[in-house]
Amino acid sequence: MAIWAIVPAAGVGKRLGAEIPKQYLSICGKTILHHTLERLGRVRTLSGLVLVLRPDDKTPVSAEIPESLNVRIARGGEERCHSVLNALKILEFELASDDWVLVHDAARPCVKPSEVDGLIDVVSNHDVGGLLAAPVSDTLKRVNDEGEITGTVDRTELYRALTPQIFRFHVLKRALRLAADQNRIVTDDSAAIESLGLSPVIVPGSTDNIKITEESDLLLAEAIMRQQNSPGVGSP
Repeated sequence: MAIWAIVPAAGVGKRLGAEIPKQYLSICGKTILHHTLERLGRVRTLSGLVLVLRPDDKTPVSAEIPESLNVRIARGGEERCHSVLNALKILEFELASDDWVLVHDAARPCVKPSEVDGLIDVVSNHDVGGLLAAPVSDTLKRVNDEGEITGTVDRTELYRALTPQIFRFHVLKRALRLAADQNRIVTDDSAAIESLGLSPVIVPGSTDNIKITEESDLLLAEAIMRQQNSPGVGSP
């Protein structure tokens, strides 16, 4: 059974407002992208990784790639879902239909390799796949167009989708191709799978697996990494 990772890194991070794409910003002495790839490189069963970059990206990414990783480069598409589909095309002659593809956001550098290993263990006998997710802890409100509260949402069965998300190769390829043919933009790979009427499995993940979106997330990610690497905590 082969498991390949896909890391979409073709975005520019408009909401962060930095002069360079957010994946090249530095945290704890390394770029966000380097941290992310380094942690995926510690996943014990990973066969290789496809890194998706913008066609005009001139950054020397070889410096960001750990030596332990078998990495290929794909061209980014218009949206994230198109970038993942481009990466899948590179893997078409590499993977069998039932092999696995694990998709992880480049902007989630705090992911714990042990949790990725756990995700893979849980889905190994599943027909579809699954994803890391965290239970919603805040009280959720439903509002109208005027911003007035119309109700409180029961959060008992609600989870925040994280990454990685891992699916059978043929299932993910079919789901994203269908979305592209229908001109649907999907920002979550699981959502594409769900549109086929399939049900991925949820695997609880840590809330410190944050996605860097706003400037304040940089400070939070640095604090998380320092805590994860502090004496007595052990390897994340």
